[in-house]
Amino acid sequence: MARQLDEQIVGRFPVGRRLRVLDVGMGQGTQALRLARAGHQVTGLEQDPTMVGVARESLAGEPEGIRERMRIIEGDGRDTGVHFLPGSFDVVLCHGVLMYVEEPDPLLAGLARMLAPGGLLSLLVRNGDALAIRPGLSGDWSGALAAFDTVSYRNRLGLDVRADRLKDLTSTLAGIGAPLHAWYGVRVFTDTAADGAKAPADVETLLAVEEKAGRTDPYRGVASLLHLCGVRG
Repeated sequence: MARQLDEQIVGRFPVGRRLRVLDVGMGQGTQALRLARAGHQVTGLEQDPTMVGVARESLAGEPEGIRERMRIIEGDGRDTGVHFLPGSFDVVLCHGVLMYVEEPDPLLAGLARMLAPGGLLSLLVRNGDALAIRPGLSGDWSGALAAFDTVSYRNRLGLDVRADRLKDLTSTLAGIGAPLHAWYGVRVFTDTAADGAKAPADVETLLAVEEKAGRTDPYRGVASLLHLCGVRG
């Protein structure tokens, strides 16, 4: 996903430009820190105090220049208008968040308002068109059958959450003024790997395969996750 995001940034903005980045629901700050290390000015917004603590601890271990380029705010992604002015960012990330939001449209509209004209909105969502893949590959036939007609599922944490269909998000992004520019699949072949499994010795080959599949039909359409990139008009 990081490679996909970098591809979109390089293709959209002049090389060397320091971008204003907002990471909504940043978790432990993996992507936010990566972009701060790349020279961008990054703001991370996260409502979970535990994750905020982890992110701040990670940031504290970075060189001063990187610490100065990143700030962390504890808050809800649905309240971006409280914290920031419209058009304040060149790039807005919202990765792994929508599945926990029952009504995502207001959140998405708020994220789009944060973008400057030509800005990039990056979403990572659970693929509602491929919910039967994981139970089917594990031999859970009743679970696979039920998954065809729903966008609800239970994740590996035991939480009842929701997925998004590409067609529906395409329509939503057009409606909020950030129409879909590109989309990728994420975790096409590796979704069934056990949590905590060790990376294989040839991890670079694995990443190359996933990257290729994530941009190639029909593979990307059955990926566990979808990475959608919209552009503010």
